[in-house]
Amino acid sequence: MATVPLTRRRLRVLGFLSPWLVGFAVFLLYPLVTTVYLSFTNADLLQPAEWVGTRNYVHMFTEDPYVGRSALNTLWMIAVMVPAQVLFALGVAMVLVRLKSGAGFYRTLFYLPSLAPPVAATVAFVFLFNPGTGPVNTLLDALGIQGPDWFNSPAWSKPALTLLSLWGIGNVMVIFLAALLDVPAELYEAAALDGAGPWHRFRHVTLPAISPVLLFSAVTGVIGALQYFTQAMVAAEAAGGIHSGADPGYPEGSTLTVPQWIYRTGFTQFHMGYACALAVVLFVVSMTVTVVLLRRSSGFQPQEGT
Repeated sequence: MATVPLTRRRLRVLGFLSPWLVGFAVFLLYPLVTTVYLSFTNADLLQPAEWVGTRNYVHMFTEDPYVGRSALNTLWMIAVMVPAQVLFALGVAMVLVRLKSGAGFYRTLFYLPSLAPPVAATVAFVFLFNPGTGPVNTLLDALGIQGPDWFNSPAWSKPALTLLSLWGIGNVMVIFLAALLDVPAELYEAAALDGAGPWHRFRHVTLPAISPVLLFSAVTGVIGALQYFTQAMVAAEAAGGIHSGADPGYPEGSTLTVPQWIYRTGFTQFHMGYACALAVVLFVVSMTVTVVLLRRSSGFQPQEGT
């Protein structure tokens, strides 16, 4: 049988890879390189871009007051919202996996909110948590509890967004549910025979077995928090009304995230060069955080023979 020349084999492989290579170059590599280039210009979508060097980055770190505010809000999302989502999804999955009857109904019930469009879900939550006429505060008043202002309060706007995120944890819950169902029952039986209680079984059996899923949920949750845009933007617009345009991240900048500020800078103020600089920094931060999480998680992976 004739041997295919090495060059021909390589061309054949490149031919099979060409759809992916073309898509990668057109939809990822070219936009990424263009964004980095535009971050060093004063592009405004109206006039030809002019090279300004590092002026955009200097302005970002020394003059723009919204950068620090949006960064702190995004950090809050990472430090509070992401752990809350992971823990709540894990808790719900652990309860559902132990149900003896009606498991399918309750799994569907907890999963359905994740199918709701983000804009519609956020508008509905703003209505439910309306401080004056919303059903939540009406119920709290009936119980003799003074309800907060929720999306109209700088102190409660991010907790309200966190409640919205917990309501839609269906996707993460399903992943945890699959991981818990995949843990061998023999491991729990062996641990019980050794006298391990519920906590020790969870600590030494469940957690090591589902650690890859925990890592996946944490990494995707952090990336999602760094890109948090739709819910915060819609909540500010719906709750703030005419005030939201003059006050980015209504109320008082408490819901302003980095992606929101990138959008406003690029498509509202037409400072596209500066918006690209913000996007490049966000990309670098996202990559750095992801690499750190992956490297630090290696010590929590289950070892051979455990």
